[in-house]
Amino acid sequence: MLSHLNERTGLLEFGYKFMDIKEPNLFRNMYPYSEIPKLIFNQRIVPMDLPKDIFITDTTFRDGQQARSPYSVQEVLDLFTLLHKLDNGSGIIRQSEFFLYSDKNKETVIKCREKGYKFPEITAWIRAKKEDFQLVKDLEIKETGILVSCSDYHIFNKMKWTRKEALHNYLSVIRDALDAGVRPRCHFEDITRADFFGFVLPFAEELMKLMEQYKIPIKIRACDTLGLGTFIPGVVLSRSVSQIMYNLKNYSGVPSELLEWHGHNDFYNAVPNAVTAWLYGAAAINASLLGIGERTGNTPLEAMCIEYCQLKGHNGGMDLSVITEIAEYFEKNLDYQIPPRTPFVGRAFNSTRAGIHADGLLKDEEIYNIFDTTNILGRPPVVVVDATSGLAGIAAWINGYFSLNGEDRIDKKHECVVKIKEWVDLQYANGRNTVIGDLELENEVHKHYPELLKQRESRIE
Repeated sequence: MLSHLNERTGLLEFGYKFMDIKEPNLFRNMYPYSEIPKLIFNQRIVPMDLPKDIFITDTTFRDGQQARSPYSVQEVLDLFTLLHKLDNGSGIIRQSEFFLYSDKNKETVIKCREKGYKFPEITAWIRAKKEDFQLVKDLEIKETGILVSCSDYHIFNKMKWTRKEALHNYLSVIRDALDAGVRPRCHFEDITRADFFGFVLPFAEELMKLMEQYKIPIKIRACDTLGLGTFIPGVVLSRSVSQIMYNLKNYSGVPSELLEWHGHNDFYNAVPNAVTAWLYGAAAINASLLGIGERTGNTPLEAMCIEYCQLKGHNGGMDLSVITEIAEYFEKNLDYQIPPRTPFVGRAFNSTRAGIHADGLLKDEEIYNIFDTTNILGRPPVVVVDATSGLAGIAAWINGYFSLNGEDRIDKKHECVVKIKEWVDLQYANGRNTVIGDLELENEVHKHYPELLKQRESRIE
């Protein structure tokens, strides 16, 4: 293929053209299937290009529902409201996508729309079928995702099409959307196993020509359907997230505000891949609450809120304390068990058991807490008492559990702490192998420091 020098980046760019091949290209050098997928390097390093405005889109009610029992209409309404609260008018939680197939799906969309929220905007998801698009028209949805699978695994082996047939069928439905004034969001499914130079880039270029013709934005969502993408520099396409974003933007001319990344966590890379997509040109990251999604799940939405803060140096106006409300809703209302050590939402994400860490928390919370989780997330650091907690751990638990501040705080030399430590040691000397529960510890405080409970009761009154 011909090549040319990109004057803006200084990189030698390869040419590309649509290739309607007879047999599927399954990239067996990277994906042997009988072995773990391989990382192959070409040492091509592309420049970072973080957009000025970055945002998050939600797939909790689409991909997130494919991994659990369907939400009720009321549950979707509640979670949609929480997403709105989390966004807090910032526009960072920009959109949320919905299925439209069942009567229940349609009722959910109608009731969410009645809320009148600007953010997140309600969008749809359909297959590239004319009968599916009719559902979008019937509900007067302004933007819809359209499934346009782009790997030969899907084109040849699933749909039984040629690449030419796939391109024709996809563009037909996309034109229907444009003719109806609906913004298409093209979901390039399985992009990390697709032929970039023979299908992906020519297809994206055709979409940009249509956008120029119709003057309607056409988004491209790069879907890492099996979580095969990698953030590691210098890896060849189609596994390189940085090169995927760079090539779509600099080869096919897709502007950042129309580029989106949708990742899965099959190889533990959902969050770093999503951050990489932002860093190399995508404005939008698609995510789901708690990362719930097919198989190992999607990129966790709450994680990307925190990553936004790290990249931008501020919260952009989001109310991050709602992350804790969302976690509590899943556990209390949906009976969903969040693994305790899940960052930001697990019950134990900012807890410690080690006595030496608890001693640090007693002296200065900042020593062992990742940030001010009390004020930012509404989650004060927690000390779990067990055989290794020591005097410092017990003192820290008392201060945290009873919200003791300033002069009211007790230290590890307090008589009550010493007595409770003796009781804890006896528990484990007698064979106990579980942590000490809060109610057990409160009972011991009642025995050895009854004045503290009286102070607590007076504050409640």
